[in-house]
Amino acid sequence: MVQKSDTKPTQQFVDIKEIRGGVLFLKNGGLRKILMVSGVNFDLKSEEEQNLIIFSYQNFINGLNFSLQTLVHSRKLNIETYLNKLDTRKSEETNELLKNQIGEYQQFIRSFIKDNAIMEKSFFVIVPFDSVQLAQVGQKLSDKLFGLLSFKKTAKQPVENTEEEKIQMHNIEQLEQRVSQVISGLGQIGLASASLNNEQIVELFYNLYNPQSIEKNELEIAK
Repeated sequence: MVQKSDTKPTQQFVDIKEIRGGVLFLKNGGLRKILMVSGVNFDLKSEEEQNLIIFSYQNFINGLNFSLQTLVHSRKLNIETYLNKLDTRKSEETNELLKNQIGEYQQFIRSFIKDNAIMEKSFFVIVPFDSVQLAQVGQKLSDKLFGLLSFKKTAKQPVENTEEEKIQMHNIEQLEQRVSQVISGLGQIGLASASLNNEQIVELFYNLYNPQSIEKNELEIAK
């Protein structure tokens, strides 16, 4: 007898409603933007440089009036693109000795990564914006936030939608101001950062929820 599986789609456990314009729209109405941040080898810095970095970071954090979330993600590095380039280079090579050396090098790389996963650390900062509005008289706050009762007011729907869009645009502007502040603050510490676009965000979450699979693409800070 085959029993019906109770497993649910992963989307039901994720708080993201949609991703649009590089912004994560959460189911509770909140907004998030993800910044990818470059790293710095702190141990190789002199004591004076280390103290300067710590002092600058302290000033950066104390200057914020909102919270930040940091994420360090270790992932398998995708080298298929690199191996494909070697295939192209091998096919174009006319010197048989070099062609054989390229082939042997490819075999070595494939044999090595079979038993030793090549890992890469990526650093992210999540910038939040949560807007809490006062509920209208006679209406629950949760109903106002989630729009559960909006279908009952068909006559006023266009006006409400317009107001919703205005509020949403205002919230996105507030989020973007925070992002600019964070990017500027990180830059003063010597850390380059950039916002992830829609495709990169989807790629990041795919890797987070599928840690056993090999990285499909390599995320990079746009220059």
